[in-house]
Amino acid sequence: MDSAEKAPAWAGYQLFMLVLCLVALGFMAARAAVHLEPETLTILDYADTIVCGLFFIDFLISLIRAPDRVRYFITWGWIDLLSSIPVFDFTRWGRIARVLRIFRVLRAFKATRIVTVLILNRRTENSLLAAGLAALLLIVFCCIAVLQFETTPDANIKTAEDAVWWALTTITTVGYGDRYPVTAEGRFVAAVLMCGGVGLFGALSGLLAAWFISPAEAAQKNEIEDLRAELAGLREAIDKLSQRLVPPDSKAPPPGSG
Repeated sequence: MDSAEKAPAWAGYQLFMLVLCLVALGFMAARAAVHLEPETLTILDYADTIVCGLFFIDFLISLIRAPDRVRYFITWGWIDLLSSIPVFDFTRWGRIARVLRIFRVLRAFKATRIVTVLILNRRTENSLLAAGLAALLLIVFCCIAVLQFETTPDANIKTAEDAVWWALTTITTVGYGDRYPVTAEGRFVAAVLMCGGVGLFGALSGLLAAWFISPAEAAQKNEIEDLRAELAGLREAIDKLSQRLVPPDSKAPPPGSG
């Protein structure tokens, strides 16, 4: 696969990683600037662990795709690897370097219009990345919100684990019913999560179906283009043959002559 074929997917992926880096930096800034409850910090730790896993996958992908792997590891790779370790807090600030690296990659496309065209060329894959990021953010914010509201004595969502379990069963529309909000504010958060879950999983289902169908459509489109090229070649060959059989300076005899 040449670089032109790799570029569309790579542009959308880099934008996805850029937004993910900014979200992760936002989580870190919130931890440092705002006094948060222990359960809220636990939820942010869960989200940060998922982000670190995605960053580690990004490090492996960047290492595999790098033209010079040694140079990549010496310049940016070691920072990418350290920033994907969730155990040490000081290594997480390496995500700022990730943002700078991604901006450098996107700058290679030289124009926002080019990036937009490249993203639209692979709408299915890029939409899947966007839906996954939206689902992660929706779960995190709804977990934090429901813990802030569910503080009454009869509440049954009291820990971060309860909130995450409730959010997962709600956004997937499973709804076991063992954890549920009892306050008006908590139910409003649940309504937002349910509506978002229906929309996201409906979109994901459609995108996955389109993703499986798109190779067949692409093959059919290529076959049509090949047929058009063959017809154009046949038409050109027929024109050349007709020119040889009937010279341009020859004139048809007048009617009734001979």
